[in-house]
Amino acid sequence: MEAFFLPGSQGARFAIYHPPAAGVAERGGVLYVPPFAEEMNKARRMVALQARRLAVAGFGVLIPDLYGCGDSAGDFAEARWEIWRDDLSRCRDWLLGRGHHRLVLWGLRLGALLAAELAGDSTTQRLLLWQPVLDGERFLHQFLRLRLTADRLKGGDETMARLQEVLAAGQTLEVSGYELSPELATAMKQARLQVPPAGGWVDWFELVNAVNRPLLPASQRTVDEWRTSGVTIHPRTLVGEAFWATQEIATAPDLLAATVAALVAER
Repeated sequence: MEAFFLPGSQGARFAIYHPPAAGVAERGGVLYVPPFAEEMNKARRMVALQARRLAVAGFGVLIPDLYGCGDSAGDFAEARWEIWRDDLSRCRDWLLGRGHHRLVLWGLRLGALLAAELAGDSTTQRLLLWQPVLDGERFLHQFLRLRLTADRLKGGDETMARLQEVLAAGQTLEVSGYELSPELATAMKQARLQVPPAGGWVDWFELVNAVNRPLLPASQRTVDEWRTSGVTIHPRTLVGEAFWATQEIATAPDLLAATVAALVAER
Protein backbone atom coordinates (compact mmCIF):
# COMPACT_ATOMS: atom_id res chain seq x y z
CA MET A 1 0.00 0.00 0.00
CA GLU A 2 1.30 3.46 -0.92
CA ALA A 3 -0.02 6.66 0.70
CA PHE A 4 0.86 9.93 -1.04
CA PHE A 5 -0.39 13.36 -2.09
CA LEU A 6 -1.39 13.94 -5.70
CA PRO A 7 -1.22 17.52 -7.04
CA GLY A 8 -4.64 19.02 -7.70
CA SER A 9 -5.97 22.25 -9.17
CA GLN A 10 -6.18 23.69 -5.65
CA GLY A 11 -3.75 22.01 -3.28
CA ALA A 12 -2.83 18.38 -2.84
CA ARG A 13 -5.13 15.36 -2.77
CA PHE A 14 -4.44 12.55 -0.37
CA ALA A 15 -4.59 9.12 -1.99
CA ILE A 16 -3.87 5.50 -1.20
CA TYR A 17 -2.75 3.11 -3.90
CA HIS A 18 -2.93 -0.67 -3.59
CA PRO A 19 -0.64 -2.12 -6.30
CA PRO A 20 -1.28 -5.53 -7.83
CA ALA A 21 0.10 -8.29 -5.65
CA ALA A 22 3.57 -9.53 -6.53
CA GLY A 23 3.59 -12.50 -8.86
CA VAL A 24 0.02 -11.94 -10.04
CA ALA A 25 -0.83 -11.01 -13.63
CA GLU A 26 -1.88 -7.36 -13.86
CA ARG A 27 -5.57 -7.02 -14.75
CA GLY A 28 -5.97 -3.24 -14.85
CA GLY A 29 -6.50 -0.19 -12.69
CA VAL A 30 -9.48 0.64 -10.49
CA LEU A 31 -10.32 4.23 -9.53
CA TYR A 32 -12.61 4.53 -6.52
CA VAL A 33 -15.09 7.42 -6.50
CA PRO A 34 -16.25 8.00 -2.92
CA PRO A 35 -19.74 8.79 -1.65
CA PHE A 36 -20.88 12.05 -0.06
CA ALA A 37 -20.08 13.51 3.36
CA GLU A 38 -20.36 11.06 6.27
CA GLU A 39 -21.15 8.15 3.93
CA MET A 40 -17.53 8.34 2.81
CA ASN A 41 -16.28 7.80 6.38
CA LYS A 42 -18.72 5.00 7.13
CA ALA A 43 -17.63 3.19 3.96
CA ARG A 44 -13.87 3.41 4.49
CA ARG A 45 -13.47 -0.05 6.00
CA MET A 46 -15.45 -1.75 3.23
CA VAL A 47 -13.48 0.11 0.60
CA ALA A 48 -10.14 -0.81 2.17
CA LEU A 49 -11.15 -4.47 2.39
CA GLN A 50 -12.29 -4.46 -1.24
CA ALA A 51 -9.14 -2.73 -2.46
CA ARG A 52 -6.95 -5.36 -0.78
CA ARG A 53 -8.91 -8.19 -2.36
CA LEU A 54 -8.73 -6.58 -5.77
CA ALA A 55 -4.99 -6.07 -5.42
CA VAL A 56 -4.57 -9.78 -4.63
CA ALA A 57 -6.53 -10.50 -7.83
CA GLY A 58 -4.15 -8.35 -9.90
CA PHE A 59 -5.72 -4.89 -9.92
CA GLY A 60 -4.06 -1.62 -8.99
CA VAL A 61 -6.58 0.33 -6.90
CA LEU A 62 -6.43 4.09 -6.28
CA ILE A 63 -8.51 5.52 -3.41
CA PRO A 64 -8.50 9.34 -3.33
CA ASP A 65 -9.90 11.87 -0.90
CA LEU A 66 -11.49 14.51 -3.12
CA TYR A 67 -11.03 18.25 -2.55
CA GLY A 68 -12.37 19.40 0.81
CA CYS A 69 -12.73 15.81 2.05
CA GLY A 70 -10.69 13.61 4.37
CA ASP A 71 -6.99 14.46 4.38
CA SER A 72 -6.99 16.42 1.13
CA ALA A 73 -6.59 20.18 0.84
CA GLY A 74 -9.53 22.50 1.31
CA ASP A 75 -12.59 22.62 3.53
CA PHE A 76 -15.85 20.92 2.68
CA ALA A 77 -17.49 24.34 2.25
CA GLU A 78 -15.09 24.95 -0.64
CA ALA A 79 -15.86 21.66 -2.40
CA ARG A 80 -17.32 21.96 -5.90
CA TRP A 81 -18.60 19.31 -8.32
CA GLU A 82 -16.32 20.52 -11.12
CA ILE A 83 -13.27 20.36 -8.83
CA TRP A 84 -14.14 16.79 -7.93
CA ARG A 85 -14.43 15.98 -11.64
CA ASP A 86 -10.97 17.44 -12.18
CA ASP A 87 -9.59 15.49 -9.21
CA LEU A 88 -10.87 12.25 -10.71
CA SER A 89 -9.47 13.07 -14.14
CA ARG A 90 -6.05 13.57 -12.56
CA CYS A 91 -6.40 10.28 -10.67
CA ARG A 92 -7.35 8.50 -13.88
CA ASP A 93 -4.27 9.93 -15.61
CA TRP A 94 -2.13 8.82 -12.66
CA LEU A 95 -3.34 5.24 -13.06
CA LEU A 96 -2.66 5.37 -16.79
CA GLY A 97 0.83 6.63 -15.98
CA ARG A 98 1.38 3.59 -13.79
CA GLY A 99 0.72 1.40 -16.81
CA HIS A 100 -2.88 0.46 -16.09
CA HIS A 101 -4.43 0.80 -19.54
CA ARG A 102 -7.60 -1.11 -18.69
CA LEU A 103 -9.52 1.08 -16.28
CA VAL A 104 -12.50 0.46 -14.01
CA LEU A 105 -14.37 3.36 -12.41
CA TRP A 106 -15.81 2.22 -9.08
CA GLY A 107 -18.52 4.54 -7.77
CA LEU A 108 -20.32 4.20 -4.44
CA ARG A 109 -23.64 6.00 -3.85
CA LEU A 110 -23.29 9.64 -5.05
CA GLY A 111 -19.86 8.71 -6.36
CA ALA A 112 -21.65 6.67 -9.02
CA LEU A 113 -22.91 9.90 -10.59
CA LEU A 114 -19.38 11.25 -10.86
CA ALA A 115 -18.05 7.91 -12.11
CA ALA A 116 -20.68 7.73 -14.86
CA GLU A 117 -19.90 11.29 -15.92
CA LEU A 118 -16.20 10.54 -16.14
CA ALA A 119 -16.88 7.36 -18.09
CA GLY A 120 -18.49 9.46 -20.81
CA ASP A 121 -15.30 11.42 -21.55
CA SER A 122 -12.52 8.94 -20.85
CA THR A 123 -11.03 5.66 -21.99
CA THR A 124 -12.73 3.74 -19.18
CA GLN A 125 -13.57 0.18 -20.16
CA ARG A 126 -15.80 -0.62 -17.20
CA LEU A 127 -18.07 0.84 -14.54
CA LEU A 128 -18.49 -0.77 -11.13
CA LEU A 129 -21.44 0.74 -9.27
CA TRP A 130 -22.27 0.06 -5.64
CA GLN A 131 -25.79 1.14 -4.61
CA PRO A 132 -25.76 3.99 -7.13
CA VAL A 133 -27.69 7.19 -6.54
CA LEU A 134 -29.85 7.85 -9.59
CA ASP A 135 -30.99 11.41 -8.94
CA GLY A 136 -28.79 14.04 -7.31
CA GLU A 137 -31.71 16.30 -6.44
CA ARG A 138 -33.52 13.57 -4.53
CA PHE A 139 -30.30 12.69 -2.73
CA LEU A 140 -29.81 16.35 -1.78
CA HIS A 141 -33.30 16.46 -0.26
CA GLN A 142 -32.50 13.36 1.78
CA PHE A 143 -29.31 15.01 3.00
CA LEU A 144 -31.14 18.20 3.98
CA ARG A 145 -33.68 16.16 5.91
CA LEU A 146 -30.87 15.29 8.32
CA ARG A 147 -30.83 18.96 9.33
CA LEU A 148 -34.60 19.09 9.62
CA THR A 149 -34.60 16.03 11.88
CA ALA A 150 -31.92 17.50 14.13
CA ASP A 151 -33.77 20.82 14.24
CA ARG A 152 -37.06 19.20 15.26
CA LEU A 153 -35.39 17.24 18.02
CA LYS A 154 -34.35 20.61 19.43
CA GLY A 155 -37.86 22.01 19.07
CA GLY A 156 -37.14 24.05 15.95
CA ASP A 157 -39.49 24.78 13.06
CA GLU A 158 -37.26 24.84 9.99
CA THR A 159 -38.77 23.63 6.71
CA MET A 160 -37.36 22.21 3.49
CA ALA A 161 -38.59 25.33 1.68
CA ARG A 162 -36.64 27.55 4.08
CA LEU A 163 -33.44 25.53 3.61
CA GLN A 164 -33.83 25.81 -0.13
CA GLU A 165 -34.28 29.57 0.21
CA VAL A 166 -31.03 29.84 2.18
CA LEU A 167 -29.13 28.00 -0.55
CA ALA A 168 -30.84 30.00 -3.31
CA ALA A 169 -29.72 33.19 -1.56
CA GLY A 170 -26.11 32.06 -1.91
CA GLN A 171 -25.57 31.12 1.72
CA THR A 172 -23.75 28.08 3.03
CA LEU A 173 -25.84 25.63 5.03
CA GLU A 174 -24.56 23.43 7.87
CA VAL A 175 -25.91 19.87 7.77
CA SER A 176 -24.72 17.24 10.26
CA GLY A 177 -21.40 18.99 10.67
CA TYR A 178 -20.82 19.58 6.93
CA GLU A 179 -20.88 23.08 5.41
CA LEU A 180 -22.79 22.70 2.14
CA SER A 181 -22.15 25.49 -0.37
CA PRO A 182 -24.93 26.71 -2.67
CA GLU A 183 -22.68 25.98 -5.66
CA LEU A 184 -22.27 22.33 -4.71
CA ALA A 185 -25.97 22.02 -3.87
CA THR A 186 -26.91 23.39 -7.30
CA ALA A 187 -24.60 20.93 -9.06
CA MET A 188 -26.06 18.05 -7.06
CA LYS A 189 -29.61 19.11 -7.98
CA GLN A 190 -28.68 18.94 -11.66
CA ALA A 191 -26.84 15.62 -11.49
CA ARG A 192 -28.44 12.47 -12.90
CA LEU A 193 -26.92 9.06 -13.50
CA GLN A 194 -25.67 9.38 -17.07
CA VAL A 195 -25.89 6.60 -19.62
CA PRO A 196 -22.40 5.22 -20.36
CA PRO A 197 -21.24 5.18 -23.98
CA ALA A 198 -22.74 2.44 -26.15
CA GLY A 199 -20.67 -0.70 -25.87
CA GLY A 200 -19.78 0.02 -22.25
CA TRP A 201 -19.76 -2.64 -19.56
CA VAL A 202 -21.36 -2.08 -16.15
CA ASP A 203 -21.45 -4.20 -13.00
CA TRP A 204 -24.25 -2.93 -10.76
CA PHE A 205 -24.64 -4.10 -7.16
CA GLU A 206 -27.38 -3.33 -4.66
CA LEU A 207 -27.68 -4.62 -1.11
CA VAL A 208 -31.03 -5.94 0.08
CA ASN A 209 -32.32 -7.37 3.35
CA ALA A 210 -33.50 -10.77 2.09
CA VAL A 211 -32.44 -13.35 -0.48
CA ASN A 212 -33.78 -13.01 -4.03
CA ARG A 213 -35.05 -9.47 -3.57
CA PRO A 214 -35.05 -7.60 -6.91
CA LEU A 215 -33.46 -4.27 -7.70
CA LEU A 216 -35.33 -1.19 -6.61
CA PRO A 217 -37.94 -0.32 -9.28
CA ALA A 218 -36.19 2.92 -10.23
CA SER A 219 -32.90 1.05 -10.57
CA GLN A 220 -34.50 -1.59 -12.78
CA ARG A 221 -35.92 1.11 -15.06
CA THR A 222 -32.45 2.62 -15.39
CA VAL A 223 -30.91 -0.78 -16.13
CA ASP A 224 -33.52 -1.40 -18.86
CA GLU A 225 -32.88 2.03 -20.40
CA TRP A 226 -29.13 1.46 -20.46
CA ARG A 227 -29.55 -1.90 -22.15
CA THR A 228 -31.72 -0.29 -24.80
CA SER A 229 -28.90 2.22 -25.35
CA GLY A 230 -26.43 -0.56 -26.09
CA VAL A 231 -24.77 -0.84 -22.70
CA THR A 232 -23.87 -4.29 -21.38
CA ILE A 233 -25.00 -4.27 -17.77
CA HIS A 234 -25.01 -6.97 -15.11
CA PRO A 235 -27.19 -6.04 -12.10
CA ARG A 236 -27.06 -8.11 -8.93
CA THR A 237 -28.65 -7.94 -5.49
CA LEU A 238 -26.92 -9.31 -2.42
CA VAL A 239 -27.93 -9.57 1.20
CA GLY A 240 -26.02 -7.13 3.36
CA GLU A 241 -26.15 -4.09 5.60
CA ALA A 242 -26.18 -0.56 4.22
CA PHE A 243 -22.65 -0.04 5.55
CA TRP A 244 -22.48 3.58 4.31
CA ALA A 245 -25.33 4.54 6.66
CA THR A 246 -25.16 2.23 9.69
CA GLN A 247 -24.61 3.64 13.18
CA GLU A 248 -21.60 1.37 13.75
CA ILE A 249 -19.01 0.48 11.13
CA ALA A 250 -20.36 -2.50 9.16
CA THR A 251 -19.24 -4.70 6.29
CA ALA A 252 -20.97 -6.73 3.59
CA PRO A 253 -18.80 -9.82 2.98
CA ASP A 254 -20.90 -11.15 0.10
CA LEU A 255 -20.42 -7.88 -1.78
CA LEU A 256 -16.64 -8.11 -1.41
CA ALA A 257 -16.53 -11.60 -2.89
CA ALA A 258 -19.03 -10.89 -5.67
CA THR A 259 -17.17 -7.77 -6.77
CA VAL A 260 -13.89 -9.62 -7.21
CA ALA A 261 -15.64 -12.42 -9.06
CA ALA A 262 -17.29 -9.95 -11.42
CA LEU A 263 -14.12 -8.04 -12.28
CA VAL A 264 -11.94 -11.09 -12.87
CA ALA A 265 -14.55 -12.78 -15.09
CA GLU A 266 -13.78 -12.74 -18.79
CA ARG A 267 -15.81 -10.23 -20.78
